[in-house]
Amino acid sequence: WGGEALLGAPAGWQRVASWQPFRLPGGERAAREPWRTALGLCWQLNAPWPAAPAETELLQEAWHQGLNSPSTTAVGRLFDAAAALTGLCQTTSFEGQAPMWLEQRARGGRHAGIALPLVADGSLWRSDWAPLIGLLQDQRLSAADRARAFHASLARALLDQARQIQQQHGDMAIGLSGGVFQNRLLCELILQQARHAGLRVYLPQQVPVNDAGLCYGQIIEAHARLQAQ
Repeated sequence: WGGEALLGAPAGWQRVASWQPFRLPGGERAAREPWRTALGLCWQLNAPWPAAPAETELLQEAWHQGLNSPSTTAVGRLFDAAAALTGLCQTTSFEGQAPMWLEQRARGGRHAGIALPLVADGSLWRSDWAPLIGLLQDQRLSAADRARAFHASLARALLDQARQIQQQHGDMAIGLSGGVFQNRLLCELILQQARHAGLRVYLPQQVPVNDAGLCYGQIIEAHARLQAQ
């Protein structure tokens, strides 16, 4: 899925939080062309994007029909869209380029971010990215402030999820995993806010935080399931 919060322990996980899903125009090409994800988010909200590339009518028609437009909740794609909407990066030449540029620009910003809605979807809590789209296009703010606001808003949304889950399930530790947490600024903001909220947050130290760490976790999960048989 991407962007998931899982509660439990090996062989006993449950999915408890995520993000509002969105569709990627052009499928895998969106990972190399962040403007596609930005357009998809704007189309989903019927929101304008004056800086959007021209001649996207056929792409929009395919998106409306669900052709080659898979649904996702991947936060990495939200970073791509944010880089495009702030005018920092429309296409990429290497993996992670758009989020890296966005983080670098955010270092010069001061915006404290905004609260994102957290809504119940059955037993799942979903953070809503929609308020970020207007913020990222707000020309009254510098690109640095918009980039900083994006990071701060995501950090706040993650901790809002954690507090909601804690209210339902009791005390817990929070482990951050996935490629998004290679972003040092995002991690710093989460850790700062967590300390103020009295939440325990951990980052991997002995295994990578990105795909290699996820693969290691799959081994742990498989072992736990075999032991439980």
